[in-house]
Amino acid sequence: MIKAQIQDQQLLEHLDHIHKDGMSVFVMADGLFRGAFFHGTQFVNQMRANHQLGILETMVLGQACLSTALMIPTMKGRGRLIFRYDTNGPAAGFSTEADSTGTVRGYLLQDPIPLEKPLESWDLAPFFGPGTVTVSRFNEGAREPQTGSVEIRHRNIAQDLTWYFAQSEQIYTAFNTSIQFDKEGRVVGAGGMFLQKMPAIGGLSGKELTERLAYEQEITEAVEQAFQAAPSYGQWFSEGGDRDDIIYGLFRDFKPTVALERDILFDCPCSRERYLAAIRNLGKDEVEDMKRNGPDPLEIICHNCGSVYHIPVAEL
Repeated sequence: MIKAQIQDQQLLEHLDHIHKDGMSVFVMADGLFRGAFFHGTQFVNQMRANHQLGILETMVLGQACLSTALMIPTMKGRGRLIFRYDTNGPAAGFSTEADSTGTVRGYLLQDPIPLEKPLESWDLAPFFGPGTVTVSRFNEGAREPQTGSVEIRHRNIAQDLTWYFAQSEQIYTAFNTSIQFDKEGRVVGAGGMFLQKMPAIGGLSGKELTERLAYEQEITEAVEQAFQAAPSYGQWFSEGGDRDDIIYGLFRDFKPTVALERDILFDCPCSRERYLAAIRNLGKDEVEDMKRNGPDPLEIICHNCGSVYHIPVAEL
């Protein structure tokens, strides 16, 4: 991937003054819940720079990529997943991909997104119509991906992903993402959180099972209230907030413990060498036609990350 350079000096100074990106994976409530909290301000800005996105497009793909990053802790071993949102609304949807090494890439199905009037709010529902949410998991060693799909219900990326997990994977899960823009349209803060209830303890029956279920219900309701009381993550990070203050403050009643800190990057395995090899593997007549009729150099744009490669036809 060719990483586009962020040229806005004021934005670069802001990024230097806030906390660096990163993801904290944590457990709490005696292991009943696990979660991940991701600070992704630099991440979203890199995504935006690579795809050269406008404000609305940044909000849509940014929330999609933040949500995709938050699913990385749900992977088992080495693997990857694809998150698709297909809608007949003006935004059309997106396709994003993450792998267990901590990289995310993705693209909009419609760019630019058509606007009939200036934006009046950050509610994206008017740009999404009926459609489907699909998650495909490519697990290590498996021949076929595990794919689940549900209808779009909320026209909100995080809420529809929460709905997907409840319906398709039947796991109590919650997602929340946020992107903060300044008055000039710069992304000055971005982040998201994922929570998931772990499977119930087996081997219980009678009174023990009844008491355990009652305990889990009480804790679940309390965790849900705390999750909903969280501040805007985009604003929090834009003002210099860090991850620990949210995790250990918001969920202090549940004794959270951060088990892992990891880097998450907007990145793509594409390269000039890969595209050159792919072109050379085309049919002989097609390659000869490129040599004769050009253009020269060939311009190849990776739709997954926006990288632009120029290959002189002499190299074919």
